[in-house]
Amino acid sequence: MNGYGRLGALSLASATGARARRAGPTESAVLRCRLPRGALLGLALLAGPVSAEPAAELSLDRQSAGRFAGLALACVHMPYPTHISHSLASDADARPPRELTPAFYGCYDWHSSVHGHWLLARTARLFPAEPFAARARAALDQSLTPDHIAAEVAYLDAPGRASFERPYGFAWLLQLSAELHAWTNQDAQRWAATIEPLERAAVGRVERWLPNLRYPIRVGEHDQTAFAFGLMLDWADIRGDPRLRELIVGKAREFYGADRSCPLAYEPSGEDFLSPCLGEAALMRRVLDRNAFARWLTTFLPQIARDAGGKAWLAPAIVTDRSDPKLAHLDGLNLSRAWMLEDIAAALPASDRRVPILRATAGAHRVAALPAVTGEHYEGGHWLGTFATYLTTGGATAVSRDR
Repeated sequence: MNGYGRLGALSLASATGARARRAGPTESAVLRCRLPRGALLGLALLAGPVSAEPAAELSLDRQSAGRFAGLALACVHMPYPTHISHSLASDADARPPRELTPAFYGCYDWHSSVHGHWLLARTARLFPAEPFAARARAALDQSLTPDHIAAEVAYLDAPGRASFERPYGFAWLLQLSAELHAWTNQDAQRWAATIEPLERAAVGRVERWLPNLRYPIRVGEHDQTAFAFGLMLDWADIRGDPRLRELIVGKAREFYGADRSCPLAYEPSGEDFLSPCLGEAALMRRVLDRNAFARWLTTFLPQIARDAGGKAWLAPAIVTDRSDPKLAHLDGLNLSRAWMLEDIAAALPASDRRVPILRATAGAHRVAALPAVTGEHYEGGHWLGTFATYLTTGGATAVSRDR
């Protein structure tokens, strides 16, 4: 469980331009996100002395990408420890996860296995010449076989599993599909075609569920609808699925369009890895145009500072015990807050006075969270690499920019 290695050094380089510019797969593959001056506090913990430039760029280098991939490689085919949410209809269902769901059984649980495969696909696509990329491709090839996917679909279709991994696991499955479809590698295209039956089954489940979902799920863990809707909406845009897009946009407007004064002061809850308030705002920036989103955000989060003197507006969560699987969720909260804050800032007009404060706050969360992405404790090591990769590679936009 231990010994995966610590986060590699993250390099700093002066930069201009937008939040998540990325080199192509055959280029230098240095992945960038803007960090304003206020976000640089404490960055010496990661990269040594920092120049006092107005803005800097935090880059995911090859070494760090390899370390993140190493976390997933260490667990995607490790059968134990495991934690399953499994409905048994008879003694015949009392089988280990590697038999029940043979494509996605490692990394402790189904959804972590799915997004661990996404991490491998993302890093191997962006860093194809690195030594870890060959191991990542081999792992994907081992998992994503027609027989394995057929067994996954059969498991999903069995009676009593209507809510299995809904919505969080399905959201990450669709991200994996989008990533494979964006990858021009011949094997990746084969894997994308292989998982399409499971992709269709998941989308069908979501399409049947959404019309019956009367209320949003406003929690900071797996069941949160806002976060899952965001990932699913990105998939619908990337894969060109107007039906799912229409359903999600309709539910987003119904559930969140009239919301106001989100009680951010009540966050975080003790086991959150997603922010209910920021997750909702990160979804609505996908639904509304720039000016409409700016107006909606004023009503929804009126407490966002407009002049914080370059300081972070929202303090990162404090993690007291990374060996506790639930308390370690807060490292994931800091990572997801960072990308949500960056996405919210990027969706506002450039002249909006909230943008510098949002970016500074995102940077403070990066600084707090990235050093914790290690394999020291399996409780976080089996999943935090995905959140770190999603943050430092620009999320779904890294796919949509390639298409």
